[in-house]
Amino acid sequence: MTRPSTALLTDHYELTMISAARTHPAASRPCVFEVFARRLPDGRRYGVVGGTGRVVEALADFRFTDEELSLVSGFLDAETVAWLADYRFDGEIDGYREGELYFPGSPILTVRGTFAEAVVLETLILSILNHDSAIASAAARMVSAAGTRPVIEMGSRRTHERAAVASARAAYLAGVTATSNLEAARSYGVPSAGTAAHAFTLLFTGPDGPREVDAFRAQVERLGVGTTLLVDTYDITQGVANAVEAAGPELGAVRIDSGDLGILARQVREQLDSLGATGTKIVVSGDLDEYAIASLRAEPVDLYGVGTSLVTGSGAPTAGMVYKLVEIDGIPVAKRSSHKESHGGAKEAVRVARPTGTVTEEVLYRAGSAAPEVAGHTVTPLQIPLVRGGDPVDDLPSLTDGRDHLQRALVTLPWEGLGLSHGEPAIPTRYAY
Repeated sequence: MTRPSTALLTDHYELTMISAARTHPAASRPCVFEVFARRLPDGRRYGVVGGTGRVVEALADFRFTDEELSLVSGFLDAETVAWLADYRFDGEIDGYREGELYFPGSPILTVRGTFAEAVVLETLILSILNHDSAIASAAARMVSAAGTRPVIEMGSRRTHERAAVASARAAYLAGVTATSNLEAARSYGVPSAGTAAHAFTLLFTGPDGPREVDAFRAQVERLGVGTTLLVDTYDITQGVANAVEAAGPELGAVRIDSGDLGILARQVREQLDSLGATGTKIVVSGDLDEYAIASLRAEPVDLYGVGTSLVTGSGAPTAGMVYKLVEIDGIPVAKRSSHKESHGGAKEAVRVARPTGTVTEEVLYRAGSAAPEVAGHTVTPLQIPLVRGGDPVDDLPSLTDGRDHLQRALVTLPWEGLGLSHGEPAIPTRYAY
């Protein structure tokens, strides 16, 4: 099946800018664009790079077919339309791998090409990286707050249908165990999970009223005693009793979706144990974020289901990344606008760590020059090749690779960098030029 073009996932002004630039030789000048965030969202100590793999995939489909050309010909000159008909990015892209941590100023993505062929990618690249990095960053905080307890992503009904798929992918990158979204399972191999909602329990209502135990029996009959039964449709105490009656003491889990989750989890645990269901797990859901998860750390909760807060970035729905021109023909250029300044020149970055493995700073230096050395510390390059001659490089890290990398990276942060309280970025960013 032919994949749809991504060429119109862009802004109108990107194409009119190219049209104007092509009246002058400047359109063909070799340029360097960088993606970075000037600051982290309020209260965040680190960011997680997500979406790099999706950027590379989308780039392969950035082509103007007859359908796209028909639309843009309504406002572009014929010469620019003809140029777009033959468009193919032939440049180079380097960047931080998915699952890498980033901080203010980190050169997360570096795009090299002519002005025209590179600037047209701005909107597509930023829309993917800003969304996926925001979700991955929020999910990483939730997973950290949960400790060894699993987190399931179940926010598909709280966001755009395509954003739901990307969110599930980014959440899995950040350590979430599974998703409720089946398209994410098909497209990206994210494990899927789910059982039943309140509507299923309500379905078993007869003339004499609710028949909750019948609903539970039907679910167990089809899905087995290892299933998870939703016990708070009516009275939760009776719901737990009905669940154990239907499945027996080997019931896999019960889910609580409302109320004071800490108090209810304690009550349900006591009740389950008294009924002999000592191995039955407790799943909680219902408007959870990283702070709510942290507050439940001492309670007998076995698994968290997270929806709205995760797919909306838990208060930070965008990573605030920008795509800026930093070099033309080898000449550094920089924006000087107040509070929107940029640092000119193409950059590379390394992360500095003590012999113990704890990172101390991120250092940016001029691309092509020798990486800085820090006495008594290890220095690790952060950017990897992603695209050469317009094509993805071989053996790019997989989604699973990124997931594993993030787990290792989080361990390197100073302990205070993993806190949920407000504060400065976990490590400083230093410009060594």
